[in-house]
Amino acid sequence: MNDSKSLPNLPDRLSGNPRSPHHVEEIFEHNIGIKLNGKEHFNVDEYCISEGWIKVPSPKALDRRGQPLMITLKGNVEAFYS
Repeated sequence: MNDSKSLPNLPDRLSGNPRSPHHVEEIFEHNIGIKLNGKEHFNVDEYCISEGWIKVPSPKALDRRGQPLMITLKGNVEAFYS
């Protein structure tokens, strides 16, 4: 198929939150995978490859607006289309 031709380049920083300035809607039309230190994470909300971090939601803690608190994990970040 010709899906590989139509895939946009993955940016250095990407957020899943539509309110973020780093949210790019056309990227989310495809499945994205994120690896941190060689381990794939499935609950990543935001990542930055150059700075080496990902943000994942806290399982229970919420902020004052009812959104989950983000936990920053640091290491070697790889983003890919799955």
